[in-house]
Amino acid sequence: MAAQHTSDKDKAMELAEDSREKEWKYPSFTAELFRGKFRWDLMNPYPLQDPEDKKVGDAYLDVMMRTLEEHVDPIQIDADGEMPREVLDKLAEIGAFGMKIPKEYGGLGLSQTNYSRVLHLMGSYCGNTGSWLSAHQSIGVPQPLKIFGTEEQKKKYLPRLAKGEISAFALTEPGVGSDPARMETTATPSEDGSFYLLNGEKLWCTNGVLADILVVMAKTPSKIVKGKERQQISAFIVEKGMPGFEVAHRCQFMGLRGLGNGKLRFTNVKVPAENIIGAPGEGLKIALTTLNAGRLGIPASCAGTGKAIMVMAEQWVNERVQWGAPIGKHQEIAKKIANIAADTFAMDSTVWFACALEDSRKADIRLEAAIAKYFCTETLWRVIDDWIQIRGGRGYETERSLYQRGEAPMAGERMQRDARVLRILEGSTEIMHLIMAREALDTHFRLIMPLVMPHLAGKDESKASLLMKAAKFYLSWYPRMWLPGGATLNSERLTSANRAHLAFVNKTCKRLARTIFHTMGKYQKKLETEQLLLANIVDIGVDLFVMAVSLARAERLDADGVSGESPQKLVDLFCRNARIRIAANFASLKNNHNRLYDSVTADFMAGKFRWMIGDIFADYPKNWRDWDKQGKRVTEPVDEAAHVK
Repeated sequence: MAAQHTSDKDKAMELAEDSREKEWKYPSFTAELFRGKFRWDLMNPYPLQDPEDKKVGDAYLDVMMRTLEEHVDPIQIDADGEMPREVLDKLAEIGAFGMKIPKEYGGLGLSQTNYSRVLHLMGSYCGNTGSWLSAHQSIGVPQPLKIFGTEEQKKKYLPRLAKGEISAFALTEPGVGSDPARMETTATPSEDGSFYLLNGEKLWCTNGVLADILVVMAKTPSKIVKGKERQQISAFIVEKGMPGFEVAHRCQFMGLRGLGNGKLRFTNVKVPAENIIGAPGEGLKIALTTLNAGRLGIPASCAGTGKAIMVMAEQWVNERVQWGAPIGKHQEIAKKIANIAADTFAMDSTVWFACALEDSRKADIRLEAAIAKYFCTETLWRVIDDWIQIRGGRGYETERSLYQRGEAPMAGERMQRDARVLRILEGSTEIMHLIMAREALDTHFRLIMPLVMPHLAGKDESKASLLMKAAKFYLSWYPRMWLPGGATLNSERLTSANRAHLAFVNKTCKRLARTIFHTMGKYQKKLETEQLLLANIVDIGVDLFVMAVSLARAERLDADGVSGESPQKLVDLFCRNARIRIAANFASLKNNHNRLYDSVTADFMAGKFRWMIGDIFADYPKNWRDWDKQGKRVTEPVDEAAHVK
């Protein structure tokens, strides 16, 4: 069994490695930061949206805002657990399903920034509506078709999608999650190669229950590469009307209750060969590339939610009086409010920087998009939790109940339920850690791993040549990581405190680069199992990035005449908090009890803590033991009447 697990893990690693983008076509601030180089010139001056593009966005936001006000009731959608068809039709009428589709195919052709501004608006109002639109065009059919589709595919499908036919993305499976190496859905080619027979099940397909057109990932016949079998995953366009396609179940969730999310089943679905997106075997690469820009919608909505909380909180902490003073005057509440404002500023700075990079078409945003998704979803969760705590019992009460008993229906509990899944979908926090860690290690991976694992070396590379290559790099690079100085920090408009934060980022990125090198040298191949250490490294890099981007934006806002010192205070507070987290993460790399986590969990998995269990209803919920981890029933159904006492 252990050997099988190792084999599966190696296959998954090989498949993921083969699918990732290996070259950096353009410089990346974050990639350079992990190498110990602070490229302030890539971030400062902070980019602003083109004025003409902003006019386009302003006009469309006005249309969207009127549509939301007149047709979308977020409280009712949440209560009913349904997105009304008439709302989807109205969104289609104003072109909302074609926001990212080029004009030549019937779409609005919005920039990434303007598209994200729409989802930012949605985040302040209705998460369900935003999710329908985001799943359709951030990860659904339009985005991969734009990047990888043939002209024939674009002409056939993009106009339909722009008019309102709904799309979805199908990768996750009931038994294997998103592990590509264990994918069970297959696409078997016909003898003449004209079509494929698609068989399998997909789970948690957002928009899937109403989708007209889907991207479905499936295993196609393996290839032999360098004498080894290499699994192939391909991306197929599947239409709702194809025989053998069915919606097996609509899922219900704690939040985003209006989602049309479900389990889909494919039984001998005949898919024409021309419906493959890209080339056979490129499915995972297509998914990963699509998600680079696709991930920016979620952080944009997070920033919008944070701002909605700021609006409500400003009123509440002034009007709510306890012990003779507005609650904002009490220090524990003041700390939470200040952090909500500073963290929202940081989310905002991160989002619009990443969007500007994507719109420039001269940047590789894989790391910046991952940071935006990870940082904003984790930060929003903390912001909402603090907001609910500030509101007390009212934060836990539903908006409808507040309204019915005569109080302002300030959102809290609905926001928290809706926000919880954002830390999971489109790449969970844990997956984001691994993706960013792989890129952080890339320089050393290329140089060191071929020496440790010879099969990674090129066929013409001898061990001696690899050693010479590594020595040449490290003899130059490593001493520089100990030298002071580096980037020219032209930041005249920042306060002295914020200039000190900027200098800290410049200095600390070198310390981080040294630490990455030392850690990789210590653990070598075993580092892939040290996920907590990798998470510490990534979290340091994320905080350094967000400090830098917030400082750059504060300087730009000051230069553009934002009144007072508000941006400077916000960024100062965020940076002070970030530096505390950074210090803690550096400390955890040396002093931790990670082995104890492993040991306790091993005992737990072996059932050694069952002695703790007693005086509880251990079979709650009913019959949960009747299913195995693959979601398949392992016993005969139990008569429900037998459980009634």
